[in-house]
Amino acid sequence: MLTTTDSLSLTGPPDSAALRRAATPLTVTMDAPARARVDRGRRFFHGLRHGDGGGDRPIYGATTGFGALVGYAGRPDEADQCDNTLAHLGAGQGPDLPHGICRAALLLRTWSLARGLSGVSGEVVDRLTDMFATTFSPAVPRYGSVGASGDLIPLAYATQALRGRGYAYLDGRRMAADEALTAAGLRPLDLDGRDALALVNGTSVTTAALALARDGVRDAHRSLTLLSCLLTDLLGCDPGFLDDDLLRAYGHAGAVDVGARMRRTLTGLSPSESRPLQEPYSIRCTPQLLGAAEDALCYIDGVVAADLKGVSDNPLFFPGHGGREGKVVHGGNFFGQPAAFAADLLASVTAQLGNLAERQLDLLTDPARNGGLPPMLATAPGLQHGLQGVQLAATAFVAEIRRNATPAAMQSLPTNLHNQDVVPFGTQAALRSYDMAELLGLLTGSLALGLRQAVRVGARRPTAPRCAELLDALSEAIRPVDPDRPLDRDVRTAARLVAAHEAP
Repeated sequence: MLTTTDSLSLTGPPDSAALRRAATPLTVTMDAPARARVDRGRRFFHGLRHGDGGGDRPIYGATTGFGALVGYAGRPDEADQCDNTLAHLGAGQGPDLPHGICRAALLLRTWSLARGLSGVSGEVVDRLTDMFATTFSPAVPRYGSVGASGDLIPLAYATQALRGRGYAYLDGRRMAADEALTAAGLRPLDLDGRDALALVNGTSVTTAALALARDGVRDAHRSLTLLSCLLTDLLGCDPGFLDDDLLRAYGHAGAVDVGARMRRTLTGLSPSESRPLQEPYSIRCTPQLLGAAEDALCYIDGVVAADLKGVSDNPLFFPGHGGREGKVVHGGNFFGQPAAFAADLLASVTAQLGNLAERQLDLLTDPARNGGLPPMLATAPGLQHGLQGVQLAATAFVAEIRRNATPAAMQSLPTNLHNQDVVPFGTQAALRSYDMAELLGLLTGSLALGLRQAVRVGARRPTAPRCAELLDALSEAIRPVDPDRPLDRDVRTAARLVAAHEAP
């Protein structure tokens, strides 16, 4: 079993880098102020539940049934109430979610509980932090959440696995959850009804998937900015479409920012003087397209940042202090509408970035538009096929992205006896965006591979030093396509290389 030296404190909210790190073993610690908040919240909840007059005040999930059955009494025994919370939610279906999403979601859940507003015990937070130091990951089915009242079904599966029920993964191998806990050296979670409800009544799966998807699209956006510059240089285009005065007159901050980055990358470019006066939109309009994507991504960044630091649960417990009386508040902080809107916007951004990558690859492989390079960038057309298979696959990737870009947040359906009469479908929107981001990364790799091959079959060497540096990195990592060979691994290699390349 793997261990780790990487560490993270629950002093502040995790950022998306921490969510990515949570995919592998990570030491998570709860500092003294966080522990004090958790203990204070637990004492306050315990007083409401068991103090003078305890039991007379209804507390959702602690003394009541769940969802549409809130008007009925829950089970009086607290361990039974935990089972009452979780058992009926074991209705998920489909393939297991990626480990990275599951562990990132649990990291967010741990942070939310450590805020001290959920009334959970410190023991619960300790057991969660212990898990991150191992490779343990719950087996969580993909389908079953509407993103309202939190990600109830997926988080119930995660919680059950932490109790030793259902299934989990350890070192990447699927097994019974109790066996995985034992092999990892972990103790099963011991929960009451409040603990169990707090673990499932949040949007942590939605937020984790959205944050990771956003990161993937941001990587692809940065890659496409670089690759658009390399394409411009290889073809010898005039960079006038990046003129600063032109883009400032356009009036959009994203276009100005992207244009400045592209000008820096293309410093030293010498136009060939053989290109048309006006390039196709897939070159000429890149600052406007990529700039609009940047503006949209900035909005999504704000939603993700708010979700990462927020508390998603119901009810919330606010202990009294400074002479103020404490209160328990029943509300809707488990409602994933912000993430749903952001994920739908991210899907639109992904679709248009995917269109750009595919159109640039198509331009590059078409001898009528690529400056006289051979069709499909084949070294000997007919005897060799160059990028023909990659271009076909890129078309399929774009079609798949487009098919999945339909907004989810507008498709509310009432459920739960109309208790949940409006739902955001944020979980579905975020998971779909996660899948789309992976396909977009493959499209950037496909384009990068085409640009590397273009120089092999007659394109000029880049004249801008930064473009030449990127091409040299691609050429060092990927050999030319001559003769034909399977290129699936090369596409993935190119995508990783460009995403990691330092932009100016």
